Amino acid sequence: MSKRDYYEVLGVDKSASERDIKKAYKRLAMKYHPDRTAGDKDLEVKFKEVKEAYEILSDEDKRHKYDQHGHAAFEHGHGGGGGFGGGHGDFSDVFGDVFGDIFGGGRRGGGGQRQQRGSDLRYNLEMSLEDAVRGKELEIKVPTWVSCKPCDGSGAKAGSKPKTCGTCHGAGQVQMRQGFFAVQQPCPTCHGQGQIISDPCNSCHGQGRVEKTKTLSVKIPAGVDTGDRIRLAGEGEAGANSAPAGDLFVQVHVKDHPIFVRDGSNLYCEVPIGFTTAALGGEIEVPTLDGRAKLKVPSETQTGKMFRLRGKGVKSVRGGAVGDLLCKVMIETPVNLNDSQKDLLRKFEETMSGKTSKYRPKEQGFFDGVKKFFDDLTG
Repeated sequence: MSKRDYYEVLGVDKSASERDIKKAYKRLAMKYHPDRTAGDKDLEVKFKEVKEAYEILSDEDKRHKYDQHGHAAFEHGHGGGGGFGGGHGDFSDVFGDVFGDIFGGGRRGGGGQRQQRGSDLRYNLEMSLEDAVRGKELEIKVPTWVSCKPCDGSGAKAGSKPKTCGTCHGAGQVQMRQGFFAVQQPCPTCHGQGQIISDPCNSCHGQGRVEKTKTLSVKIPAGVDTGDRIRLAGEGEAGANSAPAGDLFVQVHVKDHPIFVRDGSNLYCEVPIGFTTAALGGEIEVPTLDGRAKLKVPSETQTGKMFRLRGKGVKSVRGGAVGDLLCKVMIETPVNLNDSQKDLLRKFEETMSGKTSKYRPKEQGFFDGVKKFFDDLTG
């Protein structure tokens, strides 16, 4: 009897993607598997047909040969390998590839030790604004797990080797049937490692790693800000039994500065000025990260006015132009006045008597608004 076209068996087009083929196979295998069809021979034949079609079309090389030569590519003597094993086998074998991501990453080859990559670590680094803006190379001390030198990370005493676990045969997992599904679980004998260490190393007691405080040199690039992370590949915890180490992430936190506040590439600061300078104008010195800078204050400057010094901010680690420094002037009211100074201020105030709108227009406008507000309430 001639075989049906494999694409027809799975109900997919010849242009179907690997994902479409796997999806169609899962649906049909669930439908026709003998564990669900109560010994129906016709459905068992369909199941074998579906399984055979999937084994060909899910393999890129076999699929290419099939597209060129059809079923003849896999007949005896054609060079494609002979046929497929009979019987439907264990249900978990059928779905090992389809459900591998659900049941713990699929099956392993016999005798291979399961390697669990070491954990990533985070180091919280506090630094000053100046160091963050300019960049700095510094040393940090990180407590972590490192590979054990006497056993070279294997966990076994020198001269001995770990043995393949006899329960899971090195897979690190065993299958537990739960009703219709077969679920993979860590092997209870080797605890998921795939190997048994009968003669453990005296230094690490079979773990393949020991605790140690490492001193690392970290180069902080110029322009970093709070929240930025610097990744040091392979400087995290060493994995057990010679597994690769994780990574270390240096998390930057810039400490509050007594003068400046950073917002992206810009810096902000408040600059107090005297009453006379604000009224008459003048030149003042303001701080920058590069030293002092001159700032001209025009006459009649009001408190809260913002002045921009271009290019005196920060160049971000992500690139772009250097930001600006924005200085907010705050007029400081004189304190600790003596009697003579107070008398001079009173005489000065008398010179403006009755001319509030001319000399203090904002004050006059505010009280005019207050008066109108109360007039409207009583009206």
